[in-house]
Amino acid sequence: MRALTISANNFEDSELIDPVAALTAAGVDVDIASLAPGTITGKKGVQVQATLGVADVKAGDYDLLLLPGGKAPAELRQSERVLDLARDFMDADKPVAAICHGPQILISAERVRGRQMTSYACVASELKDAGADYRDDQVVVDGNLITSRHPGDIPLFVEQILRTLEMARASA
Repeated sequence: MRALTISANNFEDSELIDPVAALTAAGVDVDIASLAPGTITGKKGVQVQATLGVADVKAGDYDLLLLPGGKAPAELRQSERVLDLARDFMDADKPVAAICHGPQILISAERVRGRQMTSYACVASELKDAGADYRDDQVVVDGNLITSRHPGDIPLFVEQILRTLEMARASA
């Protein structure tokens, strides 16, 4: 199994680091992509290497898309390539996991209408305006779409991601 994380500077540190660590521990190969390859820095100073630029990514090479929050999604949603990748995952019904501000990318990709979702509180009205069925729950699962609200939800968020990947692995 392979997972793709797309992020940029000012990501919420734990929303990238904790799920990536859990996926790696579960034997999932994880690639981190950004607008360009190189070091990206979280809001609290954690630095990670984006080994890929989004221009070099093919959605078909991956089984899961992870979209951490923080301030990074505000920048990423301006990239048509990032939006195309999000559309590719959603349209192929591959697992997509977005936390905090991460769903903003899916809003800009126009893939939230009619979907049950959650997010950070300040994104809720944007989700509703885009046609999502907003739920204020720790984790909301709608098919292969997994969303969570904030860092406090990470343990349940990660648990659901791993459960979803295990189901995908079993059906493959």
